[in-house]
This record gives sequence, structure tokens and C-alpha cells, in this order.
Amino acid sequence: MQNVSKSGIPNKENSEFIKLFMYEKERTRLKTEEINILQRLEIIQTRLSEIQKYNEEKAAQMHNPEAKETTPVKTDWKTMSIDY
Repeated sequence: MQNVSKSGIPNKENSEFIKLFMYEKERTRLKTEEINILQRLEIIQTRLSEIQKYNEEKAAQMHNPEAKETTPVKTDWKTMSIDY
């Protein structure tokens, strides 16, 4: 009789409930992770598009040097004499 092993769960009925519970916990955890990853992906894609737009603008300026912006450079510096 010592070689006879008996399951701790009678008829293994409750093991299905435990599996369902664990699967539901894992599913909710994975859904939360998915939401976080998608939010992060959106931020990354926005930043990548900004960088791409900037690179395209600078590349266009390099190919057309005469089309550079000719805005006058205005300085806010004032000069004054200093006595030593």
C-alpha cells in the first residue's frame, strides 16, 4: 500500500479551476504589459518621425545651398566699456 499514490486533489476536479484562475491572472498581466508597450511604441514612433522630418529638411538645405534662409541674425548683446 505504500506504493499507491493518491492525488491531493480529489478526482482532479479543482485543478481545472486553478488552471483557469492562473490563466486569467496571466492574461490580465499580459494585457497590462501590452498596453504599456503600445504606449511606449507610440512615443518612440513619434520621436522617430520628428527626427526623420528634421533629417529631410537638412538634406534638402544641403542640396540647395542658395535656398538657405536669409533671415538677419539679430543679437541681443550690448557693448559697454569696463574700467580696470
